[in-house]
Amino acid sequence: MEGPEGLGQKQACLAMLLHFLDTYQGLLQEEEGAGHIIKDLYLLIMKDESLYQGLREDTLRLHQLVEMVELKIPEESQPPSKQVKPLFRHFRRIDSCLQTRVAFRGSDEIFCRVYMPDHSYVTIRSRLSASVQDILGSVTEKLQYSEEPAGREDSLILVAVASSGEKVLLQPTEDCVFTTLGINSHLFACTRDSYEALVPLPEEIQVSPGDTEIHRVEPEDVANHLTAFHWELFRCVHELEFVDYVFHGERGRRETANLELLLQRCSEVTHWVATEVLLCEAPGKRAQLLKKFIKIAALCKQNQDLLSFYAVVMGLDNAAVSRLRLTWEKLPGKFKNLFRKFENLTDPCRNHKSYREVISKMKPPVIPFVPLILKDLTFLHEGSKTLVDGLVNIEKLHSVAEKVRTIRKYRSRPLCLDMEASPHHLQTKAYVRQFQVIDNQNLLFELSYKLEANSQ
Repeated sequence: MEGPEGLGQKQACLAMLLHFLDTYQGLLQEEEGAGHIIKDLYLLIMKDESLYQGLREDTLRLHQLVEMVELKIPEESQPPSKQVKPLFRHFRRIDSCLQTRVAFRGSDEIFCRVYMPDHSYVTIRSRLSASVQDILGSVTEKLQYSEEPAGREDSLILVAVASSGEKVLLQPTEDCVFTTLGINSHLFACTRDSYEALVPLPEEIQVSPGDTEIHRVEPEDVANHLTAFHWELFRCVHELEFVDYVFHGERGRRETANLELLLQRCSEVTHWVATEVLLCEAPGKRAQLLKKFIKIAALCKQNQDLLSFYAVVMGLDNAAVSRLRLTWEKLPGKFKNLFRKFENLTDPCRNHKSYREVISKMKPPVIPFVPLILKDLTFLHEGSKTLVDGLVNIEKLHSVAEKVRTIRKYRSRPLCLDMEASPHHLQTKAYVRQFQVIDNQNLLFELSYKLEANSQ
């Protein structure tokens, strides 16, 4: 099509391509076939540029973006000083946990500990997207330089061991295993003969009841640090990660690393609440702790951090905590009523009607309850086909795009929290960002029955 009308349509198509490349250039660098498709489109547009002088400025911008997307530095030429990103929970260091969280990409390098059957370990430096085979290669190389007996590294397998003792043998072709590990799961390298003898690390199954940091900090400080950290994590999740997580499942792992970490953190906060309550032996202090957690939930809701709010309420609703009848009876009536309101807000009845009404009235910045977004996207994906009679289901894609726009709206304004800079502030920040939790429900029940054997 020639003439002004043709130029207008071509400019609109080019504007859409420019916006797409500008928005997703980081992810496109990770995708093997993306460069070829973009190059083909680029060549077609360059043909039109000679016919339409009005496209010249846009094609110059396109040329710059295509160069950025196609730019891939071979690993062997990467400078040795390349920054290694600490992956929280799987490599614990206080100085690392205090750093501002930044987004992960598959090519990023991280530190991770891989344990042996005797609980010794090697620390490896690996790409986030590394396959099991790559990880075992790094472990083998480390062991060759150690003083361990020869042959220990032969025919190694990689196993994820949870605190409950559950073991999962990882296949050599699996990748991005770091972000899919459970809260207290660890990687073990061993021979097939020693697979059955693998047991969790002692610190994951042995707990010492008593006062922890939660008893010494104010609810306002904890709530603000929860919100600040979860905002950092939420901001790191690219919009496409939500779509990839639902549409591609395990095949999209390297594209959903930041989302996996945010979901893991939500589970971690839930188990942290239950752990802290059940490690408190004195009934009076335990009731005070329930009161403090309800205050924290209220403050997180006030901060419009519904992820933390949900996680804290679910932690208090954990069966091992909710059965402590004598402890709950010590709670003042005002807090019992407040918690009942919170339970109603998190009630999934009528498709989470109460929650949806509350969040619809909030203005950004908002941290939503992310698992519900994934549930909605899954319903959209599984409830209708993407292709109908060989044609794209535009209505379905519009619905998915509307969900993505909602996520964008939640993050359209920066989060501003007034927090003092002091040694106490840093101590609380470190505590909130590296919780020590029990994620074994059987162990939580054991603790619960020791506290109140006859509660119903």
